[in-house]
Amino acid sequence: MRSVLRTVNRVLLALAGLVLLAVGGAVLAVGLGGKPPSWWIHRDRHDVLLSAAERTRWRGEGWWWPVVIGALAVLVLLALWWLVAVLRRRRLREVLVDTGDGAGATLRGRALEHALAADAAGLEGVAHARAHLKGRRTAPEARLRLQMEPHIDPGTALRELADGPLAHARVAAALPALPAEVRLRTVSHKAERVT
Repeated sequence: MRSVLRTVNRVLLALAGLVLLAVGGAVLAVGLGGKPPSWWIHRDRHDVLLSAAERTRWRGEGWWWPVVIGALAVLVLLALWWLVAVLRRRRLREVLVDTGDGAGATLRGRALEHALAADAAGLEGVAHARAHLKGRRTAPEARLRLQMEPHIDPGTALRELADGPLAHARVAAALPALPAEVRLRTVSHKAERVT
C-alpha cells in the first residue's frame, strides 16, 4: 500500500506540475505580448478566461449539471482519500509474538519502540535515539534516527546497533527478522577555540 501511495503521490505531483508549468508558461507568454500557441484558447492579452457564451453553452442540456456535479464529487473524494492516506500515521500498534503454543500474544508497538530507542541511546556515542515501527503485525520493520557524537565511526555504530538493540528486540519479540532503516545525524556542536 505504501509503495502504491508513493507512486500515486509522484504521478499526481508530476502531472500537476506539468499542467501548471504549461498553463503558466502560456499565460506568461501571452501576457508579455508573445504569440500564443495554436492550441491556446486566448488570442491576445485582453481575452477573458471564459466568455459568456462559453460559460452558458451547455447550461440548457439535461446531462450537463449531473455530469459536472458527479465529476466534482469524484475529484473531492479522491482528494480526501489522498489527504487521509498521506496524513495517516503509519505507526504499528501491535506486534504479534509467536509463543510457540499456537495461541500467540501481542506486544504493544509503542512499548517495543521505547525499549528499542532506550537500548540504542545506551550505545557509546549516541546522544539521542528515536525508534518507529511500521509494516505488518507479523513482520514489523524498524526505522531508527540516531544523533551521534562527531567522533563516532558510523560503520562501527551500525554494527553495534545491529548486534545489540536490534538483535535484542528481535529476540524479545520472537521475530524471525527485524529489518531496519537507520538514519544517522551528528550532534551540532560549537567549534572549539584554539589558542
